[in-house]
Amino acid sequence: MARSGGTWGVVGAIGGIYIAQSVIAGVTWSGLPGVLRAQKLPLDQIGLISVLVLPWALKFLWAPRVERFRLPDGGRDRSVTIVTLGAAVVIAALFVVGLIGPSPVLPVLAVLMVAAFATATVDIACDGYAVAALKDTEYGWGNAAQVGGAYLGAAIGGGVFLILVDRAGWLAGAWGMATVIAVLCVPFAIIARAKNAQARPHQPRLRTALARAEVRQGLLVAALYVVAQKTAMGMFGPYFIDAGYDLGQLGLLSGVGSLTLGFAGAMTGGAVVRRFGTRVVLAGAVALQALILGVVGLSAAGGVFAAATVAPIAMVSSAAVMAFGFVALYGQFMNWSDPRQGGVDFTLFQCMDAAVSMVSGIVAGVIAEHLGYGFFFGVACAVSLAALPLIWRVSGQRAPQQGMAHV
Repeated sequence: MARSGGTWGVVGAIGGIYIAQSVIAGVTWSGLPGVLRAQKLPLDQIGLISVLVLPWALKFLWAPRVERFRLPDGGRDRSVTIVTLGAAVVIAALFVVGLIGPSPVLPVLAVLMVAAFATATVDIACDGYAVAALKDTEYGWGNAAQVGGAYLGAAIGGGVFLILVDRAGWLAGAWGMATVIAVLCVPFAIIARAKNAQARPHQPRLRTALARAEVRQGLLVAALYVVAQKTAMGMFGPYFIDAGYDLGQLGLLSGVGSLTLGFAGAMTGGAVVRRFGTRVVLAGAVALQALILGVVGLSAAGGVFAAATVAPIAMVSSAAVMAFGFVALYGQFMNWSDPRQGGVDFTLFQCMDAAVSMVSGIVAGVIAEHLGYGFFFGVACAVSLAALPLIWRVSGQRAPQQGMAHV
């Protein structure tokens, strides 16, 4: 793997891509739900945004082809080609979305689905590049770039975007995000460009990944953890709006929460992982998330906590807790991935994350719309508590190390 800029160059390059990916994710998951709720759309329709996770849930189907194209036997690494083309599609999609407007919502979702497919494909290439380029670093800085980039991108896409929409309108917000993404992709295009062709006899395959015990264990851990952590994620924004706040306040809070507490949570999680191990961080994050959901549920049900007070605290604290846990989870994903087909192995873990997120997000919207926030957040709290002992047990098991199956 060519690393023309050294380790720090690679970290900076992939960091830019991870931030860019999270900008579009922030627009989709934090920005758009708030905008739609401000326009009085019902929660079950807002929950349909979760369908945009579909490409992330299914990208394992084309990940082997992407990896074989990216790493041709006897040819140069084509990571830059894939990332550049994918970024161009995303930028064009945001320009189109800006022209359509936030409603009607179905055309917006259709265009964002195209952007989601492009972003998911870019992620395959970027993850594969990172796993191989940083294989001698134990992935510490690479994982920091991934998680830190995710929260910085979320702050831009979920925070700055909403402020732009509130102050200058939907068109300015969408086109502003397209410009940011274009700038963020430039370092990768420069640093990651391969100089020399390499022989690569190994052919990345899905069956090869699934034959490994580490991958199978990681898929189970991912499913349990996402159920516990992400079930309520898409409803925090609408709950905040319904508590009496406006889009500008939601954007400011989302941005500040991601940049400060989210980043602090990621750094704290990394330190605790080094001291106590992955299992302690994963279980601790789930327990803290259950506590937050319980408090929000009591508030929404008309308990002793006022919704206007709880909503902003819950949003920023939930961001910190998620960062605290996911820095451990995604670091473990990189360790479980084979550098010869990192884009395939890591993609499988992310697909499990996305598939569970999509289903839980749709169910969340239906429950919250028809049974109320109080019931929904109470159920989400119970689900987190139920998953806690399973996560503790499974994440503590060590998968046997085994060679790659030659399929």
